[in-house]
Amino acid sequence: MPRTQEDSWDLASSVGATATMVATSRALAAQGPDPLIDDPFADPLVRAVGLAPFVRILDGEVSLDDHPALNRRTRAEQITVRTRYFDDFFTGATEAGIRQAVILASGLDTRAYRLRWPAGTVVYEIDQPQVIDFKTSALARLGAAPTAQRRAVGIDLRDDWPAALRESGFEVDQPTAWSAEGLLPYLPPEAQDRLFDDITALSAPGSRLATEDIPDPGALTGEHAQRISERWRRLGFDLDAADLFYPGERSIVVDYLADHDWQVTLFPVRDLYQRNGFEFPDDEMMAEFAEMRYVSATWRGRTDDSHS
Repeated sequence: MPRTQEDSWDLASSVGATATMVATSRALAAQGPDPLIDDPFADPLVRAVGLAPFVRILDGEVSLDDHPALNRRTRAEQITVRTRYFDDFFTGATEAGIRQAVILASGLDTRAYRLRWPAGTVVYEIDQPQVIDFKTSALARLGAAPTAQRRAVGIDLRDDWPAALRESGFEVDQPTAWSAEGLLPYLPPEAQDRLFDDITALSAPGSRLATEDIPDPGALTGEHAQRISERWRRLGFDLDAADLFYPGERSIVVDYLADHDWQVTLFPVRDLYQRNGFEFPDDEMMAEFAEMRYVSATWRGRTDDSHS
């Protein structure tokens, strides 16, 4: 069913199920005697959600080796590049003295539980209330304890999440490390701009932001969305990507942030693959993402009054 302005979801439906899909990839990367990442919570969280196709993947009951873009190695390397990038972003931010982090659309992200946060760090997680409640309860049943002061904010990003964040104790005068991981394509074009406007308004100078940028926003719509849907169906997951990704012309992330007083650094995905000791897959599906860049930005404070 196509997205609407009033839709909602849990971790087994619509956009929420894609968070479970990502957690499944993290669980695969964490498997075996030589895991690529350390995420002990991904596997049990996926099993707690209970979507059968993903559980069968974890148990090795579904073969992924008949398609270059679906095999376990490709999926594990892809999620490893992404996970390490955002892990390193938060680690670097705290090493620079930042003690406040916000994970937007946190889904089944477990960084508040698995990263080594310095004493006094507060990590805010924002997502749909039912998503927040599920993960909090599931991790509590596992006996997991946050490694930072975790403050969960159950609210839709289409609502007044900045007010909810402040009500949860967020300090607007303190630098913040923000992450918007795997989020932007699921927002309408105007909502993407509004998200960055809200982040900027809440950021003290020195705040940092990590996200992704696909230079061609159309890469996730039309025929590309059909290919993504087919990839999901091969995994046994019947969801139409065209129903999740919003079409329409949208701002280029890099340009928008630069125009709003953020100092932007780009990390091409091919370079990150090489940095991690991987080769970027030579596959038609993955070629659509070959120009993707990971973005790290630092807010310098207002340089003029043009955006006030």
